[in-house]
Amino acid sequence: MPAAALPEDRDVWRIAAPMILSNVSVPLLGMVDTGVVGHLDSPVYLGAVAVGSMIFGFLYTGVNFLRMGTTGIAAQSYGADDNDGLRVSMGQAVIVALAIAFALLLLQGPIGRTAMQLVGAAPGVEASAIEYFHIRIWSAPGTLANMALIGWFIGMSNARVPLIMFLTVNVTNIVLDLVFVIGLGMKVDGVALASVIAEYSGLAVGIVFVLNNLRRRAGHWPIKRLVRLREYAAFFAVNANLLIRTLALMFSIAFVTAQGARMGEVILAANAILMNLQNLTSFGLDGFAHAAEAMVGRAVGQRNRAAFEKAVRLCLKWSLYFAVGFVLAYAVAGPLLIALLTDITEVREATRTYLPWMILSPLISVWSFLYDGVYVGATRAREMRDIMLISTFVVFLPAWYLLQGWGNHGLWLAFMLFLASRGIGMHFWYRRRVLPSI
Repeated sequence: MPAAALPEDRDVWRIAAPMILSNVSVPLLGMVDTGVVGHLDSPVYLGAVAVGSMIFGFLYTGVNFLRMGTTGIAAQSYGADDNDGLRVSMGQAVIVALAIAFALLLLQGPIGRTAMQLVGAAPGVEASAIEYFHIRIWSAPGTLANMALIGWFIGMSNARVPLIMFLTVNVTNIVLDLVFVIGLGMKVDGVALASVIAEYSGLAVGIVFVLNNLRRRAGHWPIKRLVRLREYAAFFAVNANLLIRTLALMFSIAFVTAQGARMGEVILAANAILMNLQNLTSFGLDGFAHAAEAMVGRAVGQRNRAAFEKAVRLCLKWSLYFAVGFVLAYAVAGPLLIALLTDITEVREATRTYLPWMILSPLISVWSFLYDGVYVGATRAREMRDIMLISTFVVFLPAWYLLQGWGNHGLWLAFMLFLASRGIGMHFWYRRRVLPSI
């Protein structure tokens, strides 16, 4: 798309389609991990991988700001045709990623012990989960560096390279799962080792594309902006707010799980299935949020308000189409999806009882997903943080408290109000602050 041109539908899909495919590959990997250990001679191994994966999911979701923050900063440099700024945005992100990763490696002992105490798994599961944890933790430098590079490429409206990186990681992981566990007779150590090798394989591919990309972009590395701490002020200003925002989101999701657990094992299992459907919705809609990040960031870098507004309209249009598609899919095929995910009669019945919330959810959550992309592209992380905190502590928790008499329906209604509050708040500040600043 030329610098002065307005975005078109094909520009949205050039970013959204590869990112949707990338997102779909993630649950496929989880299914393979589950499948290979699920056929071993003890359920302990399945439990250990589940516990270990949950711990790393929590850790890596917490630092996802490395991806989001880098996208917005890189997109604005890309729009301004600032090749030195592109180098700085990538260099700073990778340096911070490696610093966090090395901190995780140094603190792996206390992190592992604390995580196991919080989970409270059975002794046999805990022993295998600790083995899994202390092997997979060595993937941290590769995983976090990959986040930074993927965010950088999305910022330059290049979703093809992130797709290749995702596929490299996930295909390598799947193949090595089969080789190590089924072929060589390894157990949880094989699954963990496969993850480590896969992450560095993806990083190697990413580095090759980075070098090829920079070779085509005249510019130099402003070393002072990479080695002086004060030069990271803008980076940390964006990413500290994104971290707080992400932690509040993780708290809200964990709160739904915890309250479900208090209602008994059946409700806990039903809510877990429903949350999987919510995650499936996000896998689809996040593709258009990624498109918004790149296109909005580029328009901000160009100071092109017309391109900014059109990018938002196009991404919103396709997000709404997909949201309606999810509504229809859950309304028609929801019971079938539930049957595929569990064969326990009580859990199936309970999940079907609360399925209407998932049928409604795409139309409520689509707004917050889309505006997340807009705000990331515009690097308005402070507003994202404030809206998330208000939605969590002023809307969600009070609503849950007042609706406790409604049982699990009250819990899901409170969660829907949380999602709606995010969308309404972000739309309000988009009109009041974000758009007028372009």
